[in-house]
Amino acid sequence: MEKTALIRDVSSDLENCALTFVDRLPIDWLKAAAQHREYGKALSRLGVAVTTLEALPGFADGVFVEDPAVVFDELAVMTRMGTESRQGEVGELAKSLKAIRSLVFLETPATLEGGDVLRIGQKVFVGTSKRTNRVGAEQLKKIIAPLGYQVITSEVKGCLHFKTGCSYLGKNTVLINSTWIDPKTFDGFTVVEVDSREPFAANALLIGDTVVYSTSFVHTQNKLEKLGFKLELVDISELMKAEAGLTCLSQIICQTITKTKQL
Repeated sequence: MEKTALIRDVSSDLENCALTFVDRLPIDWLKAAAQHREYGKALSRLGVAVTTLEALPGFADGVFVEDPAVVFDELAVMTRMGTESRQGEVGELAKSLKAIRSLVFLETPATLEGGDVLRIGQKVFVGTSKRTNRVGAEQLKKIIAPLGYQVITSEVKGCLHFKTGCSYLGKNTVLINSTWIDPKTFDGFTVVEVDSREPFAANALLIGDTVVYSTSFVHTQNKLEKLGFKLELVDISELMKAEAGLTCLSQIICQTITKTKQL
């Protein structure tokens, strides 16, 4: 299955990003931008067709292009960001998505960000968090349930997004920090716990049979390699100062479905 990825250049004011669960540290924008380019190259090496969007002036968090939309084979759900300073990102991303998907927009009082949504086949896990409320989860369910998706909600505790605390590795296996995400959410899956020394190590990006993974988490990396997972290692350490994860830096889109009638 061919895939494309939308990524967005790093804003020069990244250091003004919204932070929730990490302390603010100085961010070297040039280093962050260089790491972001290497991230795009890693996706390309894995056979993904990468399109790079221009940075958004005035949107320090614009590089986190996953959050403004949740893209399915049939349509794209444009979210309502849980941080007011980011809400303008939705309309900007919609300009790029409208050519390839029908768009449906969530409505107030819903809040939902793409980092809180994990799709595994027809199962869609939605974390209620500081950025995503239950109204947002219910609106998403109303949109996608008729398309055959099962929505499963789970409370996020202690981290920014659902996928900060868990991600899908393939092979029916989920990587998780169980202090942040209840492992019972993934009944029927094999659950692998991150190394206790690396609480932020649960975010990974599955491309085909390869897991894109951060170089920052060597202990969990070793565990995954021993379990037989094929890893593509990427350094996003500077971007992590902005509360970044590997999944939030791209919109991965299957190319098998063409745009249908606008909803």
